[in-house]
Amino acid sequence: MIKVLIIEDEAEILSFLTLELSYEGYEVDTASDGRAGLEKIEKGHYDIVLLDIMLPWLNGIEVCRRARKFTNVPVIMLTARDQVIDKVTGLDTGADDYLTKPFAIEELLARMRSALRRNMIPGAEASLLTFRNLSLNQAACEVKVGNVTIDLTKKEYLLLEYLLQNKNHVLTREQILNAIWGYDYFGDTNVVDVYVRFLRAKLDDSFNEKYITTVRGTGYLMKE
Repeated sequence: MIKVLIIEDEAEILSFLTLELSYEGYEVDTASDGRAGLEKIEKGHYDIVLLDIMLPWLNGIEVCRRARKFTNVPVIMLTARDQVIDKVTGLDTGADDYLTKPFAIEELLARMRSALRRNMIPGAEASLLTFRNLSLNQAACEVKVGNVTIDLTKKEYLLLEYLLQNKNHVLTREQILNAIWGYDYFGDTNVVDVYVRFLRAKLDDSFNEKYITTVRGTGYLMKE
């Protein structure tokens, strides 16, 4: 049975989600503040976490940031905050998806299935992907430029891995979106451009190299 942790301080929403997810066959555990939620993530073995942002004691952004130091469990943020900067901050902290309240339970279930599917699909045999002086070790989930280790979020890592696996091939925004965010993703393709900018800031700008090439009106590639 798939085990879900819901971290939510609004009692009505917590009760509603617990009831609906239990009905759908999920095993549900709950926490009503950020500190308790983080402790449960650290001590428990969950398949997915539903995380509110506005929480007492420790907000959801900080919970996700700290959790990413020891786990890659899929995290979907549930929040009333719908500003783009809030979404980008949540995703950049390591969240897998972001859903604004109020939402339809059907949409949440679809996003959960997508996140779980991406997390459970076994990857290709671990290997070393290289491009010029850049290397990505799939076994260690480590990225280096020369001897310098680059700190990437989960989505940044997956995006770079996908680009490296398709060197010299132009990837459209839709292809990237489907590969990294999944076919059930309901957001805008602009999220691809946002994450390409994140990668460029950490790679191209930091090392004065042009690793990622833009193909205007189409997408991106890493070209030898």
